[in-house]
Amino acid sequence: MLYWALLFFIVALVAGVFGFGGIASASAGIAQILFVIFLILFVIALAARALRGRSP
Repeated sequence: MLYWALLFFIVALVAGVFGFGGIASASAGIAQILFVIFLILFVIALAARALRGRSP
């Protein structure tokens, strides 16, 4: 998930450099959404691991 967010961010940067504003803004929006989803899943995974604890 984080890989795809970084990939869309790089696409947005490259598109912005070459002047493709529409593609750049769309890619940046997708990257933001994917990053937020990644953060939510990461926090859920951390909470589940903390609640479960270590097994022998």
